[in-house]
Amino acid sequence: MRLQNKVIIVTGSCTGIGKAIAIHCVKEGASVVIHGLENDLGRDVVEELGKEKAVLHIEDIAAEGAPQRLVGLALSTFGRLDAIVNNAAMVASSNLQTTDLDFFRRMLEVNTIAPFALIKAALPSLSENHGSVLNIGSVNAWSGEPNLFAYSVSKGALMTMTRNLGDTLYRERGVRVNQINPGWVLTENEVQRKQSQGLPDDWYKDISSVYAPAGRILWSAEIAAAAIYWLADESGPISGQVVDLEQYPLIGRNPPKN
Repeated sequence: MRLQNKVIIVTGSCTGIGKAIAIHCVKEGASVVIHGLENDLGRDVVEELGKEKAVLHIEDIAAEGAPQRLVGLALSTFGRLDAIVNNAAMVASSNLQTTDLDFFRRMLEVNTIAPFALIKAALPSLSENHGSVLNIGSVNAWSGEPNLFAYSVSKGALMTMTRNLGDTLYRERGVRVNQINPGWVLTENEVQRKQSQGLPDDWYKDISSVYAPAGRILWSAEIAAAAIYWLADESGPISGQVVDLEQYPLIGRNPPKN
């Protein structure tokens, strides 16, 4: 097993990509701290994984002291901490006109500052175990959709932090920091978000080839499968890297003509 005996915190793991990553981690031999806001869904995940392999913490990741409580739970339950996955995120539409300062600050608090705070809280344990950090970004980090302005900026900042700390922390503490940028992924929250924008319940079954050459968008399990490499020892000394996980190139792409 690729993650045998490792202990991993996965934020935002009651649903979606985070849940898929947690499930894959346990399949590969790890124990996990499940985190999120949905208590019932979180308990379901722990039940699925087994209480000997998973423990639940429900709290806003941006709350004061939340990172320290997550790290404390991992240590008190499993006795060690080897990796963190910064997956919890606020995803909300906004543009220049609709983004006020309070909204912008909240987006940055959840998507950029909270991951930084968790890295700092976990660093003593990660240093002791030569552990790793995996940040879950977004292809929108490169520029972003006009109606995902604040979200895109927050993920761009996360990407810069990954490259910076990926160098600094590996040189100074032996801790690797990497990031994957998923493209358009079919998660429970994305289904609901698109429905709230007026799309039909089964909108994901008929997507233009411009956005989904494969005829569908990505699945959470496909992102999770890629995450395992960065959490496992097999990725060796690789640090400070950002990998886009999408079904077409973002730069220099020539969309098919209608």
